[in-house]
Amino acid sequence: MEGLGINLPSLIAQLINFTILFGLMYVVAYKPLMRMLDERSRRVKESMEQTEFIKQQAVRAEQETEKLIAEASKEGKKIIDQAVKTGEEMKQKAQGEARQEAETLINKAQAEIQRERAEAVSELRGEFADLTIRAAGKVIDRSLDKEAHRQLIDQALKESSGLKKG
Repeated sequence: MEGLGINLPSLIAQLINFTILFGLMYVVAYKPLMRMLDERSRRVKESMEQTEFIKQQAVRAEQETEKLIAEASKEGKKIIDQAVKTGEEMKQKAQGEARQEAETLINKAQAEIQRERAEAVSELRGEFADLTIRAAGKVIDRSLDKEAHRQLIDQALKESSGLKKG
């Protein structure tokens, strides 16, 4: 082997040195490096699991938000419908009250018209009686008993109004 330029004791020493160096490197560098790579791999895996979990939570939160928006929309529609219904009821109530007030005013006006008509008829009867007495007084050329004559005229008017009604 010496012909090849290989020195056996030197080769053995180098093989022993290489084995010791390899053993030291394995213990000092390879194991910690592998532990560090395993730890990093574990953290990456946890991070990916956590990302997946957060993604699922985001999907659930989005679904819940859509559900809440749908419920809020239904509730809003319900409130609007109720407001419309309440407005309609108030409108009908106001119309009923206005109708009732109108009827009350019409009844009062009719009663007032009846009262004024009765007063006018009574006044007219009185004036008619006075005119009749004056005319009779001029015709007869003397003054009649005004009160007795008025009673006769009132009785005649009552009888004539009784005939008109019957």
